[in-house]
Amino acid sequence: MQRRSNAYHISVLAVLMAIVIIQNIVPFFGYIPLPGLSITTIHVTVILAAVVLGPRDGAIIGGTWGLIAWIRAFVAPTSPLAPIVFTNPLIAVVPRILVGLIAGWIFMWFQKRHQKVLGMTLAGVAGALTNTILVLGLIGLLYSHQAAGFYQVNLSKLMPYLLTIVASNGIPEAILAGILTPLIGTPLLRFKK
Repeated sequence: MQRRSNAYHISVLAVLMAIVIIQNIVPFFGYIPLPGLSITTIHVTVILAAVVLGPRDGAIIGGTWGLIAWIRAFVAPTSPLAPIVFTNPLIAVVPRILVGLIAGWIFMWFQKRHQKVLGMTLAGVAGALTNTILVLGLIGLLYSHQAAGFYQVNLSKLMPYLLTIVASNGIPEAILAGILTPLIGTPLLRFKK
């Protein structure tokens, strides 16, 4: 029984890692580009890994996403701002690892209280917002002059502009994750048993 459980765990981890790699490579699958920003869908895969496999494996999948984003910033940047900000692993990798950790911890807390669906929903929302807030916050904190130039806003108006992106970009991503995580996670958890 233990061997079957380990095989399931490794298989799901490998499949989710492959999905994250594909989402980073195939256009419009992991990032939906819009003028001045990009709607991300990769966080849903990371959150699902955290829910189904636990925070540690969620962090591994998130780290995979972050490493790919970091490498792409050097070899195939997704925007003119990417080679400036995503070459910093603090922005490219750390928030993505934290998506998996935070989503996994939130789900575990609710699972212990027998509220799996609520836990999955909140893990999805929190994971998505973790990515958006940390990435944009770190860009605003560490690269304010470059970001203001890229977004063509006055430096004094950069933080309100980034908060607008959080609202216009991060909230839809959080809603998407909050809906998809229980829809996909529930059958995966049932199959895990």
